[in-house]
Amino acid sequence: MSITLSGDQSMPAPPLSSRLTPAQVWGIVLLAPYLLVFLAFVVYPVCYGLWLARAPSNYVALYHDPIFARAAINTLIFLVIGINIKMLIALFLSGFFAQQRTWIKWLSVIFILPWAVPSIPTILSVRFMLNPEWGVINHLIFSFTGDDGPNWLNDPTVALSMAIGVHIWKSLPFWTLILITGRLAIAHDLFEAAEVDGASWWQKFRYITWPSMQTLYITCTLLSMIWTLGDFNSVYLLTGGGPADLTHVLSTLGIRYLRLDQLSLAMASIVCAMPFVLPLVYFMMKRLSR
Repeated sequence: MSITLSGDQSMPAPPLSSRLTPAQVWGIVLLAPYLLVFLAFVVYPVCYGLWLARAPSNYVALYHDPIFARAAINTLIFLVIGINIKMLIALFLSGFFAQQRTWIKWLSVIFILPWAVPSIPTILSVRFMLNPEWGVINHLIFSFTGDDGPNWLNDPTVALSMAIGVHIWKSLPFWTLILITGRLAIAHDLFEAAEVDGASWWQKFRYITWPSMQTLYITCTLLSMIWTLGDFNSVYLLTGGGPADLTHVLSTLGIRYLRLDQLSLAMASIVCAMPFVLPLVYFMMKRLSR
């Protein structure tokens, strides 16, 4: 005796393997290792760090730590002053290196070396140069003037300024190269027409170069701020957060707490950087989606 199914009853869906094409199956197979790596080395560490920093007592302890307040101010100074100076210099250097001259091409090879060389030897070499006893800078000062040079990294303001300068020197070539590509994408006919009309270099920059590169420049500035928030090399390798822990930024402050076996405070200090990061990510994604 057979059983008749009602007409409105839906048939069972076919298995997933029969609904995917061979190309889609291979795409999933090849994508799976990258997804596992992303989950293991990005999602899990971030979630674990947030879990470690979940206790409100961690943020109360940070609030009462004067070093944390100084690190937050230093981070803001690093972003506002360092990033803007770096991007302005990169903007004008991109116009210099975009010139089609042989000696400028060879000079650009030397210019890119600070970015190409690893951070540890380059920044430590700057630290050795600033040594008050046997550093090359104080040695030159003594050779020309007969006076002993200052202890460069013993003053918090000078030490933080040196760290900002090292950061600019180290990352400037990369952003200059990015802005060079933006300049080269501008039609050369616009500059030729401006020259015929007698426009000065400032007028060409104001009415041709800047409108064409404004979106790229702002996007690079936002991206540079996001990357700089996680950059601890410039401060940690040059000053170590000293003197007296007065040049710490939020990224190096987390390392300080780790050295004191205060893992929860280290994670909480990094979580406190979220108010800096999230608005930058939002504005950058909003600009890129246009």
